[in-house]
Parts: sequence; structure tokens; C-alpha cells
Amino acid sequence: MTSLTTAATAKAVGRRGPALVVLCFVQFMLVLDDNVVSVALPTLRDDLGFSTAGLAWVVNAYFLAFGGLLLLFGRMADLLGRRRVFLTGVALFGTASLVCGLAQEPWQLVGGRFVQGAAAAMASPAALALIALLFPGTEERAKAFGLWGGIAGLGGTAGLVISGALTGLASWRWIFLINLPVALAALVLLPRLVPESRAERAVRLDVPGAVLGTGALVALVYGLLRAGETGWGDTTAVGPLVLAVFLAVAFLVVESRTAEPLVPLSFLSFRFRAVANGATLLFSAAMYAMAFLLMLHLQTVLGYRPLAAGLAYLPYGGGILAGMWLSSRAVIRLGMRPTLVIGFLTSAAGLLLLSGVAPSDGYASGVLPGMLLTSLGCGLSLPALTVAALTGTTEEDAGLGSAVLSSGQQVGGAVGVAVLVALATRRSEALAADGDAAHAATEGFSLALTVTAVLLALGAVLIAALLGSGRSGDSCPEARRPRG
Repeated sequence: MTSLTTAATAKAVGRRGPALVVLCFVQFMLVLDDNVVSVALPTLRDDLGFSTAGLAWVVNAYFLAFGGLLLLFGRMADLLGRRRVFLTGVALFGTASLVCGLAQEPWQLVGGRFVQGAAAAMASPAALALIALLFPGTEERAKAFGLWGGIAGLGGTAGLVISGALTGLASWRWIFLINLPVALAALVLLPRLVPESRAERAVRLDVPGAVLGTGALVALVYGLLRAGETGWGDTTAVGPLVLAVFLAVAFLVVESRTAEPLVPLSFLSFRFRAVANGATLLFSAAMYAMAFLLMLHLQTVLGYRPLAAGLAYLPYGGGILAGMWLSSRAVIRLGMRPTLVIGFLTSAAGLLLLSGVAPSDGYASGVLPGMLLTSLGCGLSLPALTVAALTGTTEEDAGLGSAVLSSGQQVGGAVGVAVLVALATRRSEALAADGDAAHAATEGFSLALTVTAVLLALGAVLIAALLGSGRSGDSCPEARRPRG
């Protein structure tokens, strides 16, 4: 009996590597679709007849569904089975990608993007929870999350590169259709590599908490996206934001009184994870806004064609890979807090360099140095943030921890795009009266990227002051205490 158990354990351990590869490829696909449409938006407008307001929802529909539904599906993964929820999400994502690729009307593409976001909200936290359970040791988890976080960051960059290449050389439809082989491979391979896992205790899903929590996130993301389009004083933005606050307060009241809460308050109050998720909000706000603004700056001010703009991001991916390679080693040798502080400050320095890019600057002397420095810090930070945010999660709440982290990334991204793009636009419009459109656009771009650098500096201060001094999450005294 012992030999059979040992053989089964060895077999499971041997499958962890291939399983991690499959899960990372799926995450690459999900993150890639966050911004894969960015370069293709002008072509989409011309081919399908989008209005300017409608075109924004090609991006926003994905953010809205992904950010709003993560918490619900993360908890469902814990209760119903992480592998089951993951595979359902991947199948739905593939189907929605096919709908997007074949769309003939604007509403079909927007609807497909919404379903893509909902499917990503199912698959992403379930995949992250599976990795956390497959690699329970401190060092092996740091390495696994190092690969995961690096792939996630690389997916965001690759979305711009792939979108530019496919839009320039083939058709925008292929930016969606290329998802189908990845989804199919995951559906075939993962059931053979990963066993099912779920919370050991049979508990009911907290329906009131699920409705209130999901409603608060959906209202928040929707309000932020509307504020970026119409301004912060518009009722279509203020109304959802007020509703989000009301639903969030109601959610906290309900969760404090129910016997089986969707999100135990002790989970949210655990300091190490709370600081990591707060830092993730700031980091995501800065990096999503940077990606959007820099791509726009390259094409509208520096005059890059879509293919050239996409290819210009290739070194960014290389910097992320280098940072990813360093991150797990730095976490083990230096500790979580120093690694994150270094990563945040490195990216902040890179953003300050990018904020000074002028219309007359060349790529190698103007854009590239800041891009490399920003990406190196991004590669250092993402894996370490993931490890910190999932510190102390168990079989009972791994999916919940993953969903909270992913929600922070999506909500932070929505905040960053809504606030900083609006800030850049208003600064540019205020200067456009002088008649120099390129100068006005550059000034708006510079102001917004300076603010992103400040956000990362604030994140570094938050981490240095509050995160703790252990060499990993598991070495912190708090991480060893049982979870409520």
C-alpha cells in the first residue's frame, strides 16, 4: 500500500511541470486578450462601422466582465471544483473568441468580448489556485509564481505585438481566432495532468454575498470606465460609483453576519495579503495606463504604423523575461519586501524616462531605455506580488485568494486607464488651443506617466512600511497562523 501511495505521489509530482506549462499558456491567452484589440481599434471601427463611443466598449466590455465576476467565480472554484471551473471557463473563452473572430456587427463583437471577460474570470483564479496547491513549498511556489507572473506580464506586452502584426499583415479577426488552438490544447491536456480539488468542507455558496460583492465590483468598474469617457461629473459615472459604495457596505454587513461568508472578513484583514493586494492595485493602475498611453503616443505623435508600434514592444517583453528570471531568486535570497521595493522603484524610474519622450526623439535613444527599465521592474514585481497575495492560502480558500488578487489587477487597471487617460486628454486639450497638436499630446502623455511613476513610488513606500520583513510569505509569523 505504501509503495502504491509513493508511486502515485511521484506520478503527481512528475506531472506538475507539464501542468504548469499548460496553465501558464492559458494565462498568457487570457492576459493577451486584455489589450489585444488596442492596436486594431481603428481597423475595427472602419470594418464594422463602430461609433467612437461604441468602439471604447470593445475594450471596456472585457474589463467589466472580468473585473466584476472574478470574486464570484473564484469562490465557486473552491466549492465546485477548481479544475471543473477552469475547464468550463476555457471552453467558454474559446467559443467567445470564435464569435468575436466571425463578428459581422458591432454588437456581436462587444457581446463576444463580454463573454470572453466572464470566461476569463472563471479560468484565471481557478488556474492560479491550482498552481498554489500543486507547489506548496516556499521555494518551489516562488519559482512557479515567478513563471506565472512573468508569463502574465509578457501576455500583456505580446497582445500589443501580436495585434500589430496580425492587423498589419493579415486581418484583425485573427487576433481572436489564434485563441482556439490554445483553448483546445488546454481542454485536452489538463484533465490528464491535474486532479480535481475543492474545499474539503461541504458549504453552501453565499448567494446574498455573491450578488452584493459581484454587483459592487461590476458597478465600480462600469462607473470608472464611464468616468474615463464622459468625465467625473456625469451622472452615468457618478450613479454607478455611488451604487458601488452602497453595495460594498451592504456586502460587508452581510458577510459579518452570515455563518458561511463568500469572503471571510479574517481573510481580508490578514495584513500580509492586504498589503500585497493594495500594492497590486497601484501597480496595475500604473502599468495598464502606461501600456495604453504609450501605444497611443507611438502611433499618433511619433508616427509609427500598427506593425511598427507592435514590434516596438518586443524589447519590453525581453525585459519582463529578464525580471521574471531574477524575481524568484531575489525572493528566496533577499526576501519579499526588498524584491518588491526594488521592482517598484525600477519601474518608476523607467516611467519617468518614458515621460520625457518627445516627438523628435528616436526609438533607441528615446523610447527604448525607459521601456527596458520599466519592463525589468515589472518582471521583478509581478511574481513576487502573486506570492505575497497568496500567502497562507489553503485548500479551503486558494480560489478566493486568486480571485481577490485578479480582481485587484482588473479594478486597478480600470482605475488607471479611466483616471490617467482622462488626465492626459484634458491636459492635451488645454494646450491644444496653441495650435501645436504634437506638443499638446506630448505634454498630456508626460503628465500622466509622471503620475504613474508617483503611484509606483507610493506602492514602494507602502510595501517597505507594512509588508513585513520575512524572506517569504511562509516565513512571516502571520503566515503561519491558521486562517479563519
